[in-house]
Amino acid sequence: MILSARRRTCRISLGGLLIGGGAPISVQSMTKTDTRDIRATVAQIRRLEKAGCEIVRLAVPDGAAVSALREIRKRVRLPLIADIHFDHRLALASIDLGVDGLRLNPGNIGSREKVRAVVAAAKDRGIPIRIGVNSGSLEKDIQKKHSGATAAAMVESALRHIRILEELDFRLIKVSLKASDVLRTLEAYRLLARSVDYPFHAGITEAGTLLPGAVKSAVGLGLLLSEGLADTVRVSLTAPPEEEVRVAYQILGSLGLRRRGPNIVSCPTCGRCEVDLRKIAAEIEKRLSGIPESPTVAVMGCMVNGPGEAKEADIGVACGHGTGVIFKGGKLIRRVPENKIGEELLKEIDDLVSIKK
Repeated sequence: MILSARRRTCRISLGGLLIGGGAPISVQSMTKTDTRDIRATVAQIRRLEKAGCEIVRLAVPDGAAVSALREIRKRVRLPLIADIHFDHRLALASIDLGVDGLRLNPGNIGSREKVRAVVAAAKDRGIPIRIGVNSGSLEKDIQKKHSGATAAAMVESALRHIRILEELDFRLIKVSLKASDVLRTLEAYRLLARSVDYPFHAGITEAGTLLPGAVKSAVGLGLLLSEGLADTVRVSLTAPPEEEVRVAYQILGSLGLRRRGPNIVSCPTCGRCEVDLRKIAAEIEKRLSGIPESPTVAVMGCMVNGPGEAKEADIGVACGHGTGVIFKGGKLIRRVPENKIGEELLKEIDDLVSIKK
């Protein structure tokens, strides 16, 4: 086995979606609208659902955002997590309005009585709490003890919050340990995995804009997933949240863990390429964007590696001398001129997808 076996964890349910305990790794994101803007937030959640997102987190900074949650909850189907900081009343109100989970660090919301009230309400509704440790907001005493926001400091912070919940007999917990540094994040998850069996929410926080953020997330999540240290994931990008979801599925698909949408195999082109392959590949990618089916489509620029890759794909084309040879299910079906390659390839893909439906 190339990938390590998934870490054994307890299982929780978030709005009916199972997390941990061997359940499929789920993909989540966070809205980037002002939660108080109901129309914009609902529209974004619906776009996320269309992209394949399975859990959505919303910032709940004040009472107006809580009030908006009531209407948002009525209009969307995805499990919703309220992101709460400092004010336990926001958590209580969010629970009353029907959120499916909380992202809340119990040590940050005041007295033990306040924490007890939130935990009692969450337990009564069966609502999980995610303890979310971020290297940028660790407790000052822990940072001082560890001389900075080290992996060990992040783990100590997480354990501090976990113990608060455990002392109140609350076990519907998942945990995240996020830094913008890949290796520190990996070390933190490794360390915490030795101490608890709660599900892990994994990701590289503040990863950056679309391209560098996707690369950093792919490296970080790839390492975590390869060691079985993730039960649910988020790719954090300075980009529309739908892009976070697409990148997450690309990462999971590349490891054979989950796939959503087509797997497009296309060559980088070289001096042997005799067609405008970039244009053809871009057309195919654009037309297939957003479909949930996952055919493998090969778009190859010459006859060296092209026929082999095209034969291995569900649908493929190997190009040369201004023409394309189309393969389907490993068999050559026809040759088409360059100006018809994209159109004819899409016809075969549409036919394949409709058959699978």
